[in-house]
Amino acid sequence: KDWREVYEPQSFEHLQKQAGRCMDCGIPFCHSGCPLGNLIPEWNDLMWRGDKNEAIDRLHATNNFPEFTGRLCPAPCETACVVGINVDPVTIKQVELRTIEEAFGANIVKPQIPDRLSGKTIAVIGSGPAGLAAAQQLTRAGHTVAVYERAEKIGGLLRYGIPEFKMEKNIIDRRLAQMEQEGTRFRPNVNVGTDITGSQLRSKYDAILLAVGATQWRDLPVPGRELKGIYQAMEFLPWGNKQALGEVEVPPINVAGKHVVILGGGDTGADCLGTSVRQGAASVTQLEIMPQPTEERPANQPWPTYPMVYRVSSAHEESGERIYSVSTQEFIKDENGNLTGLKLVETKFNNGKFEQVTGSEKVIPADLVFLALGFTGPEKSDLLKQLEVELDEKGNIKRNENYATSSE
Repeated sequence: KDWREVYEPQSFEHLQKQAGRCMDCGIPFCHSGCPLGNLIPEWNDLMWRGDKNEAIDRLHATNNFPEFTGRLCPAPCETACVVGINVDPVTIKQVELRTIEEAFGANIVKPQIPDRLSGKTIAVIGSGPAGLAAAQQLTRAGHTVAVYERAEKIGGLLRYGIPEFKMEKNIIDRRLAQMEQEGTRFRPNVNVGTDITGSQLRSKYDAILLAVGATQWRDLPVPGRELKGIYQAMEFLPWGNKQALGEVEVPPINVAGKHVVILGGGDTGADCLGTSVRQGAASVTQLEIMPQPTEERPANQPWPTYPMVYRVSSAHEESGERIYSVSTQEFIKDENGNLTGLKLVETKFNNGKFEQVTGSEKVIPADLVFLALGFTGPEKSDLLKQLEVELDEKGNIKRNENYATSSE
């Protein structure tokens, strides 16, 4: 019914009890589950003991922004937790979130201003979590760092892709204030490659860091794709965030009273679902080409791997229907050219490819369709041409083992 974060804070005593379930394993497999290499048993133990100062130091040692990951990460650490072999794992993600929130609440999180400046200047292109984390580390090392962002506010997908009910935007602003005090400079509303060229960047800065993200969305080239009412998820979600913050009263893409269909069963699809619920959609249906996952870990995905199991987000708890093993054949229109539905066919997965089930076609009603089919890599922008960086066979920016591109 509102745009606020869904989950209420838990009591500190309950959190300590949960952190105390951590066994401080001889070989902590949660480390290998975590892409950041977070020192999980260490801060679990410190929070259990109530040592909040030392706990946040150990958490910040590997993670610049635990308040983001603690809300948004899919927590592969928990599926690698040794306790989780035979009972529910430690709620590591929740301990992480409360560790940083307790630290902010106690005013422990201070700006780390460098002792001396290096005299080197660095441009970071893109202000998502990767760009911001790199900018913070480089600023603290004494370099002069400017972060460029083409949108009107800093934060990238954190600000415009993640809905308010998953992470309120004051969480980003709180961290940006710390970074500004440390000396990081922010340049929103600058489309690098157009407003400032690659050669101008080269002459102005000693180094350029590309953190542009994989914003090239995947499309669905089926008959009727051109009809009005079919949008990409990232055309819809930013307007939901602006509506949540009161920046617009009625967004241009508004699902109030409409029948909504979402193509794609991942996190982005769930974000579209939660946003549609809050805008007052008449119905929401989420489609997925894959079969419905099992609730138990599949035999071919043993502990400590991250298994494909049936997951229910807060948005799924609120409303909507999920349909698995279906593929969209066509978008249906009326005589005036308006979208009215989707023609679906059931699919089965055989020998690594999807096959259509003959005679299983059906039509479901739809006023609006959102495509949440993932991303294929960075946009092939003017900037990449100007900087003369090579791309790999997948279309990503090619880099070597030191993360350097082909262009000096």
